[in-house]
Amino acid sequence: MADIYLALIHYPVYDKGHKVVTTSITNMDIHDIARSALTYGVKRYFVVTPVRTLQALAEKILDHWQHGYGSVYNETRKDALALVTLADTLNNTIQAIQQETGERPRLVATSARDGDRRVSFTQMQRRIAEEGPPLLFLLGTGWGLTEEVLEQVDDILEPIRGVGTYNHLSVRSAAAILLDRLRGAR
Repeated sequence: MADIYLALIHYPVYDKGHKVVTTSITNMDIHDIARSALTYGVKRYFVVTPVRTLQALAEKILDHWQHGYGSVYNETRKDALALVTLADTLNNTIQAIQQETGERPRLVATSARDGDRRVSFTQMQRRIAEEGPPLLFLLGTGWGLTEEVLEQVDDILEPIRGVGTYNHLSVRSAAAILLDRLRGAR
């Protein structure tokens, strides 16, 4: 079975005006995605931002849940947060996985938008079931991953669809649904 990694990309992403921005880090995204990641056997969860102030915020959040009051208040969250690694860039994330596994990960973007090169969840489940390079799933924040990022990926996963035309899940909800569809017991 292929190893799964996640990267929550805070830069480069789009804002609603289609400008390239850096989005803020949130406590909820860090610990909720970490909890989903541990539940579904993700090897490591990267939070990616080049902004040192945001990295310091993420470090403070991690410290609270791993060593501070949060570690006593909710001990199981500490286990999930052990999966979290901070990274400056997507390239540094790729290098860290390559160093850890000896292989370059296959990059899989997620997107709420339709388009070319979309791979179904069923196809991706088959790829995960096979032996092969690790898979790094890229989760965009803001209004999604930039074209620059999408040009680097090997696959783009099909969108998660609801029942109507509204399609703007929080990234932590999308991550949980994605992991359940890919690794959930059926």
